[in-house]
Amino acid sequence: MARRPLPRILSSGSAQIARSRQIARTAADSATDVLHPLIAISRGLRQLAATARHKWAATPKERRGPTLFLIAACVLVVAVIPYGPMVALITVMAAAAWKGRVRTPVKTGPDEAETGRLRALYEALVPYFSVTEDPAPLFAHGGEWDKAFSDYEFDDNGRLTRLRMTYPAYFTDGEAESRARIEQLLHAKSGRGREYLFTWDEEGNQLVMSVLPALPTSIAAQRFVTVPGETVLGFTDDGAVQRTVPVTQGEETRDAPPVVWRSGPRSTEPHLLAVGGPGSGTTTLLRSIALQALQHGDVLIVEGSGTGEYACLTGRTGVLAVECGLGGALASLEWAAHETERRLIAANRARQAGHPAPDDTKRPLWILLDRPSIFGHLAAADGRTDPQQLLQVPLRHGKAAQVTVVVAEQFDSVDSLTETVRTHTRARVVLGPATFEQVESALGTKPHTTPTPDVPPGRGYARLGTGPVLRLQVPATPDPYDDATSEAHRQAVLELLPEHQDGAEPTEPVRSPDPVPALPPDPVPTRSADPVPARSGDPMPARSPDPVPAEG
Repeated sequence: MARRPLPRILSSGSAQIARSRQIARTAADSATDVLHPLIAISRGLRQLAATARHKWAATPKERRGPTLFLIAACVLVVAVIPYGPMVALITVMAAAAWKGRVRTPVKTGPDEAETGRLRALYEALVPYFSVTEDPAPLFAHGGEWDKAFSDYEFDDNGRLTRLRMTYPAYFTDGEAESRARIEQLLHAKSGRGREYLFTWDEEGNQLVMSVLPALPTSIAAQRFVTVPGETVLGFTDDGAVQRTVPVTQGEETRDAPPVVWRSGPRSTEPHLLAVGGPGSGTTTLLRSIALQALQHGDVLIVEGSGTGEYACLTGRTGVLAVECGLGGALASLEWAAHETERRLIAANRARQAGHPAPDDTKRPLWILLDRPSIFGHLAAADGRTDPQQLLQVPLRHGKAAQVTVVVAEQFDSVDSLTETVRTHTRARVVLGPATFEQVESALGTKPHTTPTPDVPPGRGYARLGTGPVLRLQVPATPDPYDDATSEAHRQAVLELLPEHQDGAEPTEPVRSPDPVPALPPDPVPTRSADPVPARSGDPMPARSPDPVPAEG
């Protein structure tokens, strides 16, 4: 049996009803927008009337008569004053409008999602902060989390940014393993990819977890306000150090907390070791140290990678040499060892004679080595001395001779460093992405923060001797001859470079992948096979360039 079609009035009725509702809703919204001031004033009048009624009910009966008399007197005075009623009406309407305005509700506690996060975090901490012998456990499954968490903050995404928690007194907070388990759990439950700071109050049995803001990367190389013997390795968090220096950041000048490394005879950490991965910023750190050291001393640079990262310093005043070959590195480090011995002997003779130390022994000498392990492999293959063996004298006696050694190496080659280098470089820097184990192996202790997998170049940690572990951001000091360098950073580095020794500004070197033609052989060798000790005041010995293989 075929169905009969519905009448037209029934089939089109629902559409007309929906259209009528939409028209009515639109009209109501328009009327609300137009009448919004009147609605606010009427709401305010109701609230003012309710307030007046509550105050009248709270007034004692013996004071109601004088109160009525005072109100009547005020009304009479307002009525007599010219324009008084109009001013009173405007005042009442303004007070009603202010009282009836729509106010943004103030958040007084966590919402449902934030409460769920805190509840999940509380339940996850129960196995670590509870024992069966506790008659009234602070942490228990299904317990009250607000008794353990006294202070908490969330970001716009609903993730924890700060948490203060109280833990039982019997928790072994004096053991590093116990603290590490709690920190790892909080890090995982609060969200990865951020750097957290954990502050343990063992006396009050409280732990504060806070998310650290990212250190600024816009501070470029510049002249820092320091005294001779002080080097700014980078900048850290506010409050981590007791000193600030003025820095220029873009077009603004502000005070920033620096990580200052002190070298020289009175330093407790006279030598430094920087460790990182490829592209972590260790070369940038050495370049920044070199620019600061050239203000008051001489610099000797030995580059193992041979990529020409220090070509901008070649031939500059105060730069003794920039060596990229094995032969030049051996000759330069051998001279540095003899120079250290000469300074020690000259200073000792002057003290025995009752005279001040000679001036040529007071000028600081900086030895910067970038990836010396590469030279070690080349020396072993060629049957020559490892350049690190020549660092024993500068490392052991450089403090008294104003000789400072800075070594930069990558994580995969740290094991190739000699025991002398690892022992005497007590100032340590770790840059780039690193695990807890790598940071602990380099610095001697774990940081109080959680390393993140993605960090910009020059970001890491620093520890001077037995001091605390500080977060570090190295000033942007790129190679000015690199095409990828921004113009602002290029000019910042070029302004810090000393003048050339001959007074002439050379052209920018061109890096070409084509092989260099062979040099003609020297008729007379300029370097003897046996090392000749440098005498007092002798300059660095002249040497012939390393042979370069000819084409074809």
